[in-house]
Amino acid sequence: MQGRDKLCAKLTSAFLRKWWFVLASAVVLLLLGVICAIFFGTWVRMFIDHELVLRPGSMTFEWWARPPVRPFVRVYVYNVTNADEFLNNGSKPVLDELGPYVYSEEWEKVNITDNENGTLSFHYKRTYTFMPELSAGPDDDSVVVPNIPMLSATSQSKNAARFLRLAMASIMDILKIKPFVEVSVGQLLWGYEDPLLKLAKDVVPKEQKLPYEEFGLFYGKNGTSPDEVTMFSGASDITKYGIFERYNYRERLPHWTTDECNSISGSDGSIFPPHITRNDSLAVYDKDLCRLLPLRYLKDVESAAGVQGFRFTPPEDVFANDEHNKCFCPAGPPCAPNGLFNVSLCQYDSPIMLSFPHFYLADPRLRDAVEGVSPPDPEAHRLYIDVQPEMGTALRARARIQINLAVSQVVDIKQVANFPDIVFPILWFEEGIDELPEAVSSMLRLATALPPVARAALGWGLSALGLLLILLAVTCLIRSSHRQSTLRLEGHAVAKPPPAKTPSKEKGYELNNRR
Repeated sequence: MQGRDKLCAKLTSAFLRKWWFVLASAVVLLLLGVICAIFFGTWVRMFIDHELVLRPGSMTFEWWARPPVRPFVRVYVYNVTNADEFLNNGSKPVLDELGPYVYSEEWEKVNITDNENGTLSFHYKRTYTFMPELSAGPDDDSVVVPNIPMLSATSQSKNAARFLRLAMASIMDILKIKPFVEVSVGQLLWGYEDPLLKLAKDVVPKEQKLPYEEFGLFYGKNGTSPDEVTMFSGASDITKYGIFERYNYRERLPHWTTDECNSISGSDGSIFPPHITRNDSLAVYDKDLCRLLPLRYLKDVESAAGVQGFRFTPPEDVFANDEHNKCFCPAGPPCAPNGLFNVSLCQYDSPIMLSFPHFYLADPRLRDAVEGVSPPDPEAHRLYIDVQPEMGTALRARARIQINLAVSQVVDIKQVANFPDIVFPILWFEEGIDELPEAVSSMLRLATALPPVARAALGWGLSALGLLLILLAVTCLIRSSHRQSTLRLEGHAVAKPPPAKTPSKEKGYELNNRR
């Protein structure tokens, strides 16, 4: 009590004539606390948006141009173990899944141009390095796989004139081309000389020639891509951050029947517009996929470094044979079987069908047509991307795709006369990252954990301090007013009229004597 009275006395003596200043300061602090509680999230978003913009020379630009991560590619090849029995006796093909064959990948954007409309133009440069210590064997392991150039040519000739098919059969007989080839894993991926492609180079008109001389499923990907990509940097519109504007000078694809299906307005999967919610839909564009791949929220996740994120994955009907995907079947029925996506229009009319590994989300009859493909497992075969929602940065990713060949039986070509109509799985691969570098993870943790703490500290702290000062100022003011009133009342009570003078003994003695 004594200490509080001293404090009040001190405040009273120092600020009695300026009590309004203390009260006004307290009200200002209280208002600042309320404002921080309401608008702090908006300020944080504005700061994040400003820092994310890809400006040459900024930290985010350097991380984007030369990502400080080493993605990997794991390849699993379906080796055909009974090719002769399949061709001669009509046996079901027996496949042996070999792998993984692991390659590390270095990403880089080169030939970057900063455009005036808030976009960046660039080329991808990817360098793949085989990792024998992480692989199931060397990439010169031999595998038997369908002869994709040959089977593509025979399937395309199914509706051609009969004499052309017979001529093709004679050419293949002379060149000793067979429906199955034995090549190494490296050749299957990165390219080998094919006699049909070599022949096409010499006889096909210049305007119809293929842009490559060798065949490989990843042919031309190791090095700088000739494709020019134009992407929004976020400078003019942060909601388009990381989204493609043009790909090879096109704003949309020419293949499909609607503008929505021809759209390329998606990300490359490494960055997305910031401030993502669970209700948002993301999209990834890849030239080889030949369409946008939509992604939907699956669940909350946490990276090994402790960064919170959302997992996004394609919807289960993404490759469904239904009305929603009708635009991806421009030739009309029959369309691709359920769970497959026909990319032949993007692959020089080669009957390539993409699916998820082990025909995940596809018609079970596709897997039943072959032996050696185990039932799909969502955890092992699902495509997903984990995204830090505030920054829009990919934390972890698994892009899993299976490459299949849709083979048509052509009886006039003896080499494939016994080859039934079948969707033949060739290989599947997963490409992605496990973890971001610690420097990036630290920044993402800070962006995730600091704003709520700072908002609570500023909002509640300033509000509490303002309320405390208001209470203290009002209390001291009331005490001071009460004390002054008491002093005034006590002053009036003491000021009584002086008592009447009584005669002293001496004066009283004198008066008596006088009497």
